[in-house]
Amino acid sequence: MASDTPEGGEQLAEGTLISHLLELRTRLMRAAMAVAIVALPCLFFANELFSLVAQPLIAALPKGASMISTSVVAPFMTPFKLALYVALIIAMPVVLYQIWAFVAPGLYRHERRFAVPLLVSSIVLFYAGIAFAYYVVFPLAFSFLASTTPAGVQMMTDMTQYLDFVLVLFLAFGVAFEMPVAIVLMVATGLVEPETLSRNRGYVILGIFVAAAFLTPPDPVSQTAMALPMYILYEGGLAMAKLVAKSRRERLAAEDAKQEQEEAEA
Repeated sequence: MASDTPEGGEQLAEGTLISHLLELRTRLMRAAMAVAIVALPCLFFANELFSLVAQPLIAALPKGASMISTSVVAPFMTPFKLALYVALIIAMPVVLYQIWAFVAPGLYRHERRFAVPLLVSSIVLFYAGIAFAYYVVFPLAFSFLASTTPAGVQMMTDMTQYLDFVLVLFLAFGVAFEMPVAIVLMVATGLVEPETLSRNRGYVILGIFVAAAFLTPPDPVSQTAMALPMYILYEGGLAMAKLVAKSRRERLAAEDAKQEQEEAEA
């Protein structure tokens, strides 16, 4: 059974609802298995992973200060939770590949060629956002926050609250670095034109700083550290989107010319 064919005559394979559900189950099981395999060594080194993630804050704490645990089970559960998140992040390429393998049969050839670079770039940008948060934002933000501690107050952060805090920032920066992919997708699908994004650059800059204010700690250092890369990525995404829009217009023009020629010959 095949679907309607586009201009090139390409057909897409279709299946029954049961076959799609079975395929989805297989892909989800493979993704879960990949996460479970990666989680085994992560759980073994859970405490070391937590020490690594906590290093930016520990380095910024005053002399003699340390992190604390306000729960009996936190010294075990907090590194355990972190190990599972790390396993998911490491296995993310496999997870996304399984998603891609499930939806790819429903895409046309030119759509598959377009989607593969976006899939790879989205993974790379997500990892880049996490690395940027850890190596650049955390040292700056924690040093600034520690330096503003009032006299007579000792900064002692609970390990569970710290982990929840940095996980939110990791996710925020990982998603924020996906801006070029989002821009290219919007332009490629015709939702917006590059010229519109260029004209409204001022509103975009304002929106970036507002988003950074909500996603980061309430200090100007971390807000600026997020907003500036987001704007640079916006400009990079806009440049790529212009190339995509040009290619899309040329392809549509060629398809229209081919259709007119076929109608004239008929």
